[in-house]
Amino acid sequence: YNAKKAKNSPILLSEPVLIAKSNIILDVKPWDDETDMAALEKEVRTIATDGLLWGAAKLVPLAYGIHKLQISCVVEDDKVSVDWLTEEIEKFEDYVQSVDIAAFNKV
Repeated sequence: YNAKKAKNSPILLSEPVLIAKSNIILDVKPWDDETDMAALEKEVRTIATDGLLWGAAKLVPLAYGIHKLQISCVVEDDKVSVDWLTEEIEKFEDYVQSVDIAAFNKV
């Protein structure tokens, strides 16, 4: 055993890299009660990028027979901007009137 050699050799420490993530619940509001909500959800789920993982979705009654799509996702903070995500969803103008952030939690 050579103490000098051990002292001079580099020691590689494998520290886990923490990836900042957020759990987001979005409220996607349609134009009216005739909006095809299944098609709306399908369109929203077509948005794909590195660091974005879609979760569960449900329809929540608003008023006058209109339902909003409440959908959850997990994003890596360094890769996906919430502003970008809401803008991408709002591009589906035939279906989407507005997008609101219902919940935003760091994971």
